[in-house]
Amino acid sequence: MSGSIGAASSYQAGPSNSPGPGPGFGPWRRTSKLELGPLPSAVTCTRLHAKHIFREWDLAHVADDAELIVSELMTNALTVASPLPDIQPITLSLQAGHEYLMIQVWDALAAAPAPRRHAIDSETGRGLEIVSLLSDRWGFYRPVGGGKVVWAALVTGAARH
Repeated sequence: MSGSIGAASSYQAGPSNSPGPGPGFGPWRRTSKLELGPLPSAVTCTRLHAKHIFREWDLAHVADDAELIVSELMTNALTVASPLPDIQPITLSLQAGHEYLMIQVWDALAAAPAPRRHAIDSETGRGLEIVSLLSDRWGFYRPVGGGKVVWAALVTGAARH
């Protein structure tokens, strides 16, 4: 991890015009998908799932950062999904290729993720900043079926050099 997390950091992601993170990431050799109800335990369940998947996929060199990204994206999705009138699952998708690990989280709210300003000692409002600092790229898109997908990509292999 590089950089420091603080109120002065600037980070942003814009919507993609494509139905996914865009070209240059795949092809994916491995995939995993997990749907969970918008319950507080969803964050812990997805982090544990991701931890085991990353071990299985021999991605120990990015596992700590990737697990934290999973937690932050799931926490954000849970925060926006909880007040919605229709209970819909939150979906975690993990994909790995020769060069990248892609983490994607879908939730039913189509609104763009909104980075928030926060005090240096604040306990909330840091999620997207953490994702920005730990990932090589991140963003979001609105899939055809509705909602939004927030994604983060980590370099795992040949793209690192």
